[in-house]
Amino acid sequence: MPELPEVETVRRGLAPAMVGAAFAAVETRRPDLRFALPDGFAKRLTGARVDALSRRGKYLIAALSTGESLIMHLGMSGRFSIAPSAPGGDGGDGGGEGLRPGAFARAQGCDPKHDHVLFRMGRPGCASVCVPGDGAMIAYNDPRRFGFMDLADTAGLDACRHFRGMGPEPLGNGFNAESLNAALCGRRTPIKAALLDQRVVAGLGNIYVCESLFRAGISPRRKAASTAGRRGARLAAAVVAVLREAIEAGGSSLRDFAAADGALGYFQHAFDVYDREGRACRVCGTAIRRLVQGGRSTFFCPSCQR
Repeated sequence: MPELPEVETVRRGLAPAMVGAAFAAVETRRPDLRFALPDGFAKRLTGARVDALSRRGKYLIAALSTGESLIMHLGMSGRFSIAPSAPGGDGGDGGGEGLRPGAFARAQGCDPKHDHVLFRMGRPGCASVCVPGDGAMIAYNDPRRFGFMDLADTAGLDACRHFRGMGPEPLGNGFNAESLNAALCGRRTPIKAALLDQRVVAGLGNIYVCESLFRAGISPRRKAASTAGRRGARLAAAVVAVLREAIEAGGSSLRDFAAADGALGYFQHAFDVYDREGRACRVCGTAIRRLVQGGRSTFFCPSCQR
């Protein structure tokens, strides 16, 4: 599943096509993704201007001029394609070649038959009427349909079902050694499981938890409560550093990221432990090991991580 750096990479790719533009037309080719689309989904979006495109954990949030926000989650295989508008205002059917901010290396091919939602963007006009023909066509493609879209009041976003109880953003002011230590205090689960809990910290998944624990020198088997203190301080710093490096590299599990500068997702080549079972640790030379925790593979160095 795409994690925080991949979702942030997608956000940066979508922002130039969406922010400041309005939904000239919205086409839904099925009534549901993982969940049913909201009532009146296309009608509520049509004509609305996108005032901002942000990210919360693994979610994308488009703040709209209507006072609602469009919430988007990529699930396992969701991705967006952006096709510039053709001369005469024809933006295509969403299945042609174009920018694809977040084409995941191990995902299925982007077959147009899985384009489930199409956004034709346009220039905002008077009285919330947008002018088609001068914006991009954005297609949401999701072969497995584990992603979803929802609409919620922007003013009450923090209290909506998607974000209620979600932990702090690891790259925000609310995340630091003190907040992480407080969240880990008293937890008897392994630290790996605790970090995957979105109530502890938002946006982390298997890849970046493994990499952060290695960077901090902490065994994934260690009880979360025993990590609080100096280890917790090292871990908080490691989480921030790993995420920043991954975002700078354009994400990890990305085949390509067609941003304005053509930047590619290369962080997977810098993995210290993830998916490196049996290979030598870059620090000490010990073979990287793999174990299963909560049904997920954990990669670690038995010498460097205690």
